[in-house]
Amino acid sequence: MPFNLKGRHFLTLKDHTSQEIDFLLQLSIKLKQDKYAGLRGKNLEGKNIALIFEKPSTRTRCAFVIACVDEGAHPEYLGKDDIQLGKKETVKDTARVLGRMFDGIQFRGFQHETVEGLAQYAGIPVWNGLTDRYHPTQVLADFMTVLEAKGKLQGIRFVYVGDGRNNMANSLMIGASKMGLDFRIVAPKVLFPAKELVKECQGFAEERNAKITITDDIATGVNAADVIYTDVWASMGEEAQIPERIKLLKNFQVNRSMFDQTGNPDCIFLHCLPAFHNTETKLAKQFPGICEVSEEIFESKHSQVFSEAENRVHTIKAVMVATLGK
Repeated sequence: MPFNLKGRHFLTLKDHTSQEIDFLLQLSIKLKQDKYAGLRGKNLEGKNIALIFEKPSTRTRCAFVIACVDEGAHPEYLGKDDIQLGKKETVKDTARVLGRMFDGIQFRGFQHETVEGLAQYAGIPVWNGLTDRYHPTQVLADFMTVLEAKGKLQGIRFVYVGDGRNNMANSLMIGASKMGLDFRIVAPKVLFPAKELVKECQGFAEERNAKITITDDIATGVNAADVIYTDVWASMGEEAQIPERIKLLKNFQVNRSMFDQTGNPDCIFLHCLPAFHNTETKLAKQFPGICEVSEEIFESKHSQVFSEAENRVHTIKAVMVATLGK
């Protein structure tokens, strides 16, 4: 390959070229094929990986653990009550300690500045498993799923519906602008993404003939969509805002009516999960109307959410192999 990702961090897709992102996606596909063929990798053999989690996780935690084990590494889970990060010890000191003991660090937590601090001082590759601003490993899995379903990324009409300011909207817009998609955010105006980020992504888009549209008009936004994507209306730590978000976003639920408005019977549905799509969970019972996607669409032929979830393993494996592997 004409570039070298060895030793590089993976904090946001802003830091990577379209060629590097494409390489990671193609490597993800190859590693998935190997796993399905029963081939065990040794690219991370002898490596020790620290997995720091300030926030709970299903997919990110399991994907990192499985990816490590599949490639021969030892993963060490470090929950918020297991280490002194942010309590008795600074990010800088924690980074320098873990950097002397481990070969790579994954961080999933609240402030993006924390993962930047770890990357600055650890001296080893640091990977962002989610922060308040970005979720780049999720976007790789999303794009891998689109490639499997549609065969391409360039020109794909990709619509994100819901809270247009959250880490998923941010990360998808960055990735889409770098990979040549027709990307649209459909949200209430008060939940539009930051103008500074939109401007930055428009700069990326010019290089790849991508398009970026931000609108509060649902019919216009979803017209001819190839992909409709949504996320929960209130992220972890925003539970107090749920009633307000329901009022703002109730008309933006992904449902049959919205899919009909695409005019595309082959439009697929994606979601980073967990999703509110029925009333079976505790929060859904507590807050009627919280569901950002209808049960009908979530369980329909359009839904690719569980392939997308599985692909977290393969894309995370690709990131670790590319930046730390043999």
